[in-house]
Amino acid sequence: MNRSLVTAILVSKAALLVWADVSSEARAAFEQTDFARAIRLLQPVAKTSADWLLLGRSYFMQQDFKKATDAFEKAARLDPQSSEAQMWLGRAYGRRAETASPFGAPSLASKSRAAFERAVQLDPNNREALNDLFEFYLQAPGFLGGGEKKAQALVERIAALDPAERYFAEARLAEHRREYQTAEQKLRRAVDAAPLQVGRLIDLARLLARIGKIQESEDTFERAARIDPNSPLLLFGRAQTYIESKRNLPQARRLLTQYLQSKLTPDDPPRAEAEKLLREIGGE
Repeated sequence: MNRSLVTAILVSKAALLVWADVSSEARAAFEQTDFARAIRLLQPVAKTSADWLLLGRSYFMQQDFKKATDAFEKAARLDPQSSEAQMWLGRAYGRRAETASPFGAPSLASKSRAAFERAVQLDPNNREALNDLFEFYLQAPGFLGGGEKKAQALVERIAALDPAERYFAEARLAEHRREYQTAEQKLRRAVDAAPLQVGRLIDLARLLARIGKIQESEDTFERAARIDPNSPLLLFGRAQTYIESKRNLPQARRLLTQYLQSKLTPDDPPRAEAEKLLREIGGE
């Protein structure tokens, strides 16, 4: 074999090993919520759809939604059959639409809807994508492709994948219609369907606070705390509820401080969101 060809093969193999090591290190940084490090590692070497997806999620968690969008677009182009890439693309476009000008928001929102619809089309069993599409339909006006009837049509599909999530979706529909008693009943059924899921109790406690049932809300938060007192989701959700209802603000500060000191995962709300809430109530 030609010596130069052997050298080229060896160099190519070495480069692949370096790329694999960097990708693995970036994944570890991401799982440890060190998103800045994951970005530094991946930026120079991203080559696969999985790389760009991880890079996009890192940008997303850093709340750089423009760069997240660009990365998810590349991930989707490299793997056109990836439901996950389309789902995250829809989320990034959605977050950009929230802060865009009145002229730019409709286009971004429409791209968000199209990506969610594509994600569900590619994988009808992608529960997260189905939930995202449900929320889009519920919240977006008709001229952007939303609508309550479209949301309602997804409930049975959600139910087939997760019975507890079905009750949550029905509660969201009822609250959207201002049928608060029905919404409460549905969330209680969601809790009954998954009694050890802290998130179901948080959903119920937050609704109870919104409709003025403060003591019942507190009792429900306490019930969640008995299941998992150090749950980051509980710390964040309870603090957020206090801030929204403008009460127990010193406790909200303590909860957010504890949240920021917790060992978080990429599935928990970003640190930046907790820091933003702290600033809203005059915390450090």
